[in-house]
Parts: sequence; C-alpha cells; structure tokens
Amino acid sequence: MQPSLEKLRKFFRLEHENKYQNTAIIGGLAKMLDYWEGEARADGITEEVIQAVVSRLRSYEKISPDGRAESLKGLWKRIGETYPEAGQKPKQAQQPQQQKPPAQETKSESRQESAPRPAQQQQKPRQNPPPRSEAVVGAKHSQTPAALGAALTVLQGVGPRNAEALEKLGLQTLGDMLYYFPRRYEDYSQLKPIQSLMYNDVVTVLGTVQSVHTRPIRGGKSSMIEVIIGDGTGSLRISYFNQPWLSNRFKEGEAISVSGKIDQYLGRLVMNSPDWEPVEVENLHTNRIVPIYSLTERITQKWLRNQMNSVITYWAPAVVDALPETIRRAAQLVSLGEALTQVHFPDSQARLQLARERLGFDEIFYLQMGVLRQKRDWKSVDGRRFSVSDEWLGARLGALPFTLTSAQLTSFDDIRKDLDSGKPMNRLVQGDVGSGKTVVAALGASIVVSGGAQAAIMAPTSILAEQHYRNFINLLAGDGGMMQQSEIRLLVGNTTESEKEAIRQGLQEGSIKIVIGTHAVIEPDVLFKDLQFVVIDEQHRFGVEQRAELRSKGTNPHLLVMTATPIPRSLALTVFGDLDISVIDVMPEGRQPVTTFVLRPQERERAYTLIRGQIKNGNQAFIVYPLIDESEKIDARAAVDDFETLSKQVFPDLTLGLLHGRMKPGEKDEVMLKFRDKEFDILVSTTVIEVGVDVPNSTVMLIEGADRFGLAQLHQLRGRVGRGSVQSTCLLIPTHEDATENERLQAMAVTNSGFELADLDLKLRGPGEFLGTRQAGYATTLKMASITDVKLIEKAREQAQALFERDPDLSQPEHALLAEAFERFWGAGKGDVS
Repeated sequence: MQPSLEKLRKFFRLEHENKYQNTAIIGGLAKMLDYWEGEARADGITEEVIQAVVSRLRSYEKISPDGRAESLKGLWKRIGETYPEAGQKPKQAQQPQQQKPPAQETKSESRQESAPRPAQQQQKPRQNPPPRSEAVVGAKHSQTPAALGAALTVLQGVGPRNAEALEKLGLQTLGDMLYYFPRRYEDYSQLKPIQSLMYNDVVTVLGTVQSVHTRPIRGGKSSMIEVIIGDGTGSLRISYFNQPWLSNRFKEGEAISVSGKIDQYLGRLVMNSPDWEPVEVENLHTNRIVPIYSLTERITQKWLRNQMNSVITYWAPAVVDALPETIRRAAQLVSLGEALTQVHFPDSQARLQLARERLGFDEIFYLQMGVLRQKRDWKSVDGRRFSVSDEWLGARLGALPFTLTSAQLTSFDDIRKDLDSGKPMNRLVQGDVGSGKTVVAALGASIVVSGGAQAAIMAPTSILAEQHYRNFINLLAGDGGMMQQSEIRLLVGNTTESEKEAIRQGLQEGSIKIVIGTHAVIEPDVLFKDLQFVVIDEQHRFGVEQRAELRSKGTNPHLLVMTATPIPRSLALTVFGDLDISVIDVMPEGRQPVTTFVLRPQERERAYTLIRGQIKNGNQAFIVYPLIDESEKIDARAAVDDFETLSKQVFPDLTLGLLHGRMKPGEKDEVMLKFRDKEFDILVSTTVIEVGVDVPNSTVMLIEGADRFGLAQLHQLRGRVGRGSVQSTCLLIPTHEDATENERLQAMAVTNSGFELADLDLKLRGPGEFLGTRQAGYATTLKMASITDVKLIEKAREQAQALFERDPDLSQPEHALLAEAFERFWGAGKGDVS
C-alpha cells in the first residue's frame, strides 16, 4: 500500500480508538491535509481520491462522533474501491489492556491475588482507555497495569449508584483515580493540647470523650449533638448538626482524634462538624496532611478518601515510569509511583512538594516536546525567500508619516530575516495596545508583495478588520506608497455579494495583492494565486482549524501572529514555544499614558462630573460593565438596566449608545461605527469592546465592577482610550467599598506597563486570563505545573530540548515507553498553538 494511504489508515485507526473525538492529529484530522495532499500526489494517488479525502476531512469537525464514524468508514470503503489493498475498514488498535503484561505487571498481579480488597479487580477491565489519565501526566503506555482500566465497581463499597456519581467527577476507572488530584490539603499533622488552642486554628486534637448530649434546636425542627472531650489540659466542645445517629457512635471514655477549625461560641472555643476517628485506627483522616478532593452529590469527603487510599496505596507503586531514569536523575525528580503516592497522601510538606514538582515537570516536559516537534515540522519544509535592498527599505520607511520606535525596528528586522531565511516564518509579535504592531505587519506584507506574491490579514471582528484596512491603505497606498488602493481589499461578512465576487476573482487572478478580513477570508471559495504571507491578529481568538485553514490556502506561507495581550516570559516559553517571539515594548512618540484612579462606589458622581466635562470639550467616553457569567445574559441585562438610568436620569442631555454580547454582529458593528463617527457622546458597553475599534476622540473610560476583571482584561479595556494626543483618564469603581484596596486595581493605578501587569496577573489569576476564556484549555489543563514557576518550566524545557536534540522522534529503544506516553498526552486534544 502507498505510504500516504498507510499513514491515512494509521490516523483513522487512532481516531477510531479515540472514539471519533477528532484527536488523532494535534489540532484535528483536517490538519494532516497540510502535508498529506502533497505526499498523496507524490505517491500517484488519483486526484478523485485526494479530493474525496480533502472534502471529508475539511467538514469532519462540524459533524457528530457518530457521523464522523460513518464518514471515515464510507471514505475508507471508497478508497478501497480504487485501491483494493486498502479495502479493509479501519479496525481498533490493540489496547494496552489486551497486551501481554510485562514482568513488573505480572508481579503486581501476583500481589493482587493475595490482597483481599483489590482481588476483585480481576474482573474484566473496561476496553475503552480511561479519558482522564491519558490526558494528564503519566499518560498510559503499553506497560501500564491492565487492571487500571477496570471499572470502579470492582472496589468494595462502589456499586452502580456510587459509580454513576463518581463518573460526574470524571472517575470511571482505577487509572482515573490515580490522577484525580486533591484540590487542596489540610495540615492536621501539628497536634496541640487543648489549653493552647486559639480561635481560627486548624488543628488535630487527641482527647477522651467525657459526655455526649443530643438536644433539639430551631423549635424541634433540627437537632444538635454536643460532645465534650478532654486531654488533661482542658476540655473542648464539638458539635454536629442533624446527624442524630452519631450519638450512638461516641462512647464515654473512648479516645478519639478530631481535626478541624477552631470556632468561638459565647466566648468558648468549639469545633463544628470536625472529622474524627478512634485513635487506634490508622490516622487516614486526622493527625496528618489530609487531602481534600472536589466532590459531587452523594459523595462525601471521608468516603472518597477511603476509596482513594485503597487504590493509591496498592496501584501507585505498580505504575511503570515512562520518564527515562537519566532524565529523572538530571532533573532530580522522584519516581512516578512515589509522586502519585505522596501527592494524595503526603507524609510531610517536603515530600508533597517533591511529588508536585515531579508531576508538574511531566506536564511541562510533554508540552515542550510537543511544541519542539511542531517547530521542527514547520521548519522542515522550505519557504520562498523574499529579500529587499537597504535602499528599497529606506524608501519605504521614509514614506511613513512617522518614525518607527526602536522596538518596532527590531521586530521588523526579525521579520525581514525570516522572510529571507528559506524557511516558513512562524513568529509571534506581542506588543501593548497602541504599540504599533500593524505597521510592522504592513511592512512585512510590502516585502512579500514586492516579490510578486500575496498577503492575507485575518482579524477577529469586522471593525478591527476595517481598522487594519484603513491603516494598510494609509501606510502602503498613500503618498509615496508602493501600491495602488485597488490592490488592497477588505473582505468581511457584510461586504456586498458583487464586491465579494470581484475580490475572489482578483485574488485568484493575482490583481489583488493584499486582502484584509474576518473569517470571510477562509471561506472555501476564496482562492489565491500565490499566498505567501499570513497575518493573524489577536491569534488566541481564532481556533486551531481556522488558522490551519488560512495557512492551507498557500504553499508553506510565512505566518505572523500578533497579540496585544502582554504575555509573561514563562507563559510564552510554555504555550508559544513553537513560535519565534518578537516584543514591541516601546510606545510611539506622542502617546500619553492613561491616568488611572480607583474610586469608591459612593464617589460615582465624581466620575459622572469628569465625563460631562470631557464631553463638553468635544470628547467622548466609555462606561463598561463586567461579564458576571459566561452566558453573558446577566451582564447584558445589567448594562441595559443602567443604560436606561444613565440615559434618562444621569445624562439626559447627551446621546448614549448601548453595546453588549447579546446583539448580533451587524448590530455591534453599527453601534461601534456610530460611536467612532461621534453620533454618540457615551458608549455604554460590556467587555465586547475589549479588542475593538480605534476611537482617538474617546478620552475617559469608567469601568464599573472593576474588581471582577483580571488585570490583563482591565489593561485591554483601558487601551480603548488614550489613542489620540489628549490626556485620557480611566476610572475604576469596584462592586463594594471594601474592594477598593484590591491589589489588581491598585496596580492599575500605579503602572501603564502591560508587561508588569501581566506578570502580576499571572501570579493572581493563572494562565486562562492570557488566552481568552474559551481558548485557554491548552495551558489551563495543567493540573500540577504552575505557569508562574519559571524555574520548573526552564528545567523541563532544558531537559526536553536536550532529549529532542538526541532523539527527536523518540525512536531509541530506551524511549519506547516515553514515546507512547507522549503520543497519548498529545492525542488527548492539546492541539496546535501556532
């Protein structure tokens, strides 16, 4: 069978194994078309078959898993009609559970026979691979004990009803439990005598039961059990509400251990509903560092902890470590079995830290190996060279209506070198709001156009696309420009059909050199004569498939992605490790920093007075409301309600516009354009204006409920004002007065540096803030690694790079298990991040 068809069958098999979740290829099955079409043609595959594959895979992500199964089976049958040797339908790849267990596993199974509780685990294991344990550290491989695929009902005390509840937590197999990490810990290991207890202490106390009393409360509707315990230094009352059965469990004179938080009632120290157990029982719940797990209905902390303990203590030591010993030694890491044991039931804070470091290292290590492989694959193909003379470049820079900053020149120099390298550019330009990224992109496009090729620029909104279009016209087709205005076109959703047809024709013929637009530029009927330069703005707002779709419209085009979100170095190393990064961290001359003040809610009238004054001077203002939940319904309604009040009572003599997430895209564009054209004095909005139109006339922004926003988002919002030469102001009003001292808000008042704010926000809020709520999965799936732990990231990155240089495909025998675990990790949907 031809290699290209064999490769196709391999991925179809993997997709079948993954239950048609579109995870056989990083970024989805359609991504393989980037290189498969060329390979298939080189193998002599008929064009009819190639087009059948292309059309099926292009639409693959849009159909249901059942539809995907039918689609792939039908496609393979169609291929088999032309190539009989391929005429067998994709079959399920053999699961690790079905393979002959290695020596270590056999040893585990012999232990299993002698262990009373896990003996039941000999039941038939699940055939489907456990979803959680494959998607996180320690991903499965062929030496993973087969019994870890067994359903949880093999455990004592886990019947169908409990198994159904555990499934809501993502727990279906024994393997899932190994990787269901505690969300926090209570350190009860520090015992205190009762006389030394202080209010708010979280402690373990050993004492003897002195008395047990039950009494009714709330008029007999509820009951409370009071237990008095003593330890010779004093006595302590513990209380349980609405648990009358406990009165028979406590026996006077019995020694017990209780763990919890010390409260106060009528001047006396008490414990309400603490964990407890007889002292002769193994101190699993008390007198130690106790894991606290996320729960669901019908599952209690104590019951789940018991189940976890039975699985962890038996199976964690049996897990075969995929990470080579040489790497473990070099990075000074504990074994995987040790890490799994200690992360659930740590013997000390020090051992817990070592366990978390090991598990976090694995996550970053797998991510780094993935992005290094992506970078290699992208650089393994040739890209067309585009070079220009210094004289040509000097003329272009001299024609600009302003002088580039040093940071812009450095970034442009990076782009110029990439274009002349013979390899496809794969660069991220990050720069603060208004730092001048568009100019750099336009100059890069001009180099490519001068070489006879075409460029495409994709922006997330029509308004932003139109803004780029105006900038490109001014920069490249204005006085002294190198292009005609007709060679640069705008293609967005509301472009008329006749104009769209003219643009499509111009792109196919090559008369249009640069197209700027939204998703419209990746429509199937938009074809290019010679696309060689792709620019994607605010790249995290586009899905993997959309980026790949645009890139596939050319032959290995140069790719430039831009973001106005300052990304801290640790996050950039981790998430954008396959991209070369340029930073524009100098603001253009004439841009004044926005003055920021934090006001108390009762000072709102001061903000209104400032807004009236600015509008009287001919300027405009934004008033922004927070997104309270992702449905955006509550927030939109809140903005609507305040809009009525602001229009009729606060600013009855001014014109106000309203913009929120429930409006249709066309309506949003219309409102923003009216605001830009000064038809509104004030725009009342939710955060849909975070990345939006340039309105130089807006000089004041009032952000209500400012404590609900992350720093990166506040900074993006603030960037909507201060676009002109007039001094601008941002006013932050938190939800409650006690939030006025909020650390994020105070930081906003102190600095205008997006990079300083980004580092602080990363520490406060985690990586999701930088990647957008709906696109953050890549970094936020990290369960143990902290994106702020630069030391760990650099250690994992150093080891990954060293291994990648020695064995990039993990083909050496000693890396066989690591290769399997790596494929599982990335096969679980991590995706292309370029």
